[in-house]
Amino acid sequence: MGEQVPLHVVAAAGEAEALVRRCAAAGWSAHRGFALLEPAWDLADRRLVCHGQVGDDHTASQAVLAAARGAGIIAVASGQLALNLAADLRRVGPLGVTPGKAEAADGLDLDAEQRALLARLASGSTIAAAAEAEFVSLRTANRRIAAARQSLGVKTTREAVMIYIKHARD
Repeated sequence: MGEQVPLHVVAAAGEAEALVRRCAAAGWSAHRGFALLEPAWDLADRRLVCHGQVGDDHTASQAVLAAARGAGIIAVASGQLALNLAADLRRVGPLGVTPGKAEAADGLDLDAEQRALLARLASGSTIAAAAEAEFVSLRTANRRIAAARQSLGVKTTREAVMIYIKHARD
């Protein structure tokens, strides 16, 4: 299986710019906007990452179509539009994959979404704030954290966060 395509929905333009720079450093070509005029359908070999503001449903649908064609997506969105876009992009592939960013080799059996939520909790966020920042519902966040607790063999979220912090430092 080839390299995973970067798919991100972020709330701030600065965060998007940092992700675009990281993708460019890993050999991806940046394309501002989500409308693609390329005649070929499959763009996976082009290593193209589309980026920009998503402020309406039309632009969101362009971003999802670009992702379905194999382009990476770094979208700046907020509110319900961001939640819907993130849900649609998850149907294409996992969110939060960034080229050039090594996967954690800490031995913890956690997926990227569980790690993202635990990292936000470790930095002081509430579960509700972490869920909103990761563009998932509170119910989904609670389920992912419960799965992380089970994977780590602990009963409380506090214990899971402490294990995550200990391994993140090592």
